[in-house]
Amino acid sequence: MKKLTLSLVIAFIGMISLVSAQTASINIKGGLNISNFYGDNLLEKDMQPGFHIGVGADIGFAPKVALQTGLFFSTKGAKYKYDFPVAAVGDVEYNITANYIQMPIHLAYKIELTPETKVVFHAGPYLAYGVGGKRKIVSKFTNDLKDFIGEQEISTFNKDFGLKPFDAGVGVGIGMEFKLITVDLGWDMGLKNIARDIKVGETIYKQNTKNQSAYLSLGYKF
Repeated sequence: MKKLTLSLVIAFIGMISLVSAQTASINIKGGLNISNFYGDNLLEKDMQPGFHIGVGADIGFAPKVALQTGLFFSTKGAKYKYDFPVAAVGDVEYNITANYIQMPIHLAYKIELTPETKVVFHAGPYLAYGVGGKRKIVSKFTNDLKDFIGEQEISTFNKDFGLKPFDAGVGVGIGMEFKLITVDLGWDMGLKNIARDIKVGETIYKQNTKNQSAYLSLGYKF
């Protein structure tokens, strides 16, 4: 975990260093997340509120075009039931909070409305790594928690029974720049399955669960 998080930091610094001769600005950004999961056999899904905060970079390399990246602490998750394909197990209820260090790598196109006001369209991939959170489970029987009955809580990214920590996906957004203030509305969709397989007896059941989240950010440019 520490090695991958450090790699994201080094990559972020490297991107800024490589284009130091170009037009670049640093910004502090934070805001609201509304997250959920999507995938197979997920029932009664409810969105999970969260937040993000971090440091971003806006690197201009052509007229009206910029690379937008950064490192952000972002809380995601979901509340849902998993329709387990074994009658003896039944539905498993999950309430998950998943904390990530996330690095977007977006290409942005800016339209100037006035000398100090711009509309910004951006899109591109993101990389993220899970660094904490809690996963509450309610079930009659589930072998991934050693045949427990009732309710139990474990770490979201527990290496044996939790979610896989590495995530990657794509995002798209639209924002406004008002001189030093930025406002941004966006959507991230995970493309990587973050669920581990579940073993019941001698049978292994594969799960398919991915992140998705909307966000609203407010930032200040330096």
